Amino acid sequence: MSKKRVLIVDDDARNIFALSATLRARSFECLSCTSAKEALELLKTDEPVDAVLIDMMMPDMDGYEAIPLIKKIPARKGTPVISVTAQAMVGDREKCLQAGADDYISKPVDVDKLLQLLSTI
Repeated sequence: MSKKRVLIVDDDARNIFALSATLRARSFECLSCTSAKEALELLKTDEPVDAVLIDMMMPDMDGYEAIPLIKKIPARKGTPVISVTAQAMVGDREKCLQAGADDYISKPVDVDKLLQLLSTI
């Protein structure tokens, strides 16, 4: 069975590093982008991606804008998109889900919860 590939979209390299290291240690392959625009370009290609972890608060284009655009890419309609955000206020989860995210996880990321979310891909 091939490793599952996760695209991490975050404007902070430290977050990409931490998530990548955690996921690679658990046999995931990781790709990363530091902007939503870069992620959209990658997702329009044939690059295999089994799930997307996207930071909701990024400059230029945030996750709330990017998720509906990701879901409009025909080949990515079924790709799970999980929003990752430091915003843990009441209603933030619902706001992420309304934007089209399949699930939500807050920072600092609970590794066990993240692995549970990714176990379905």
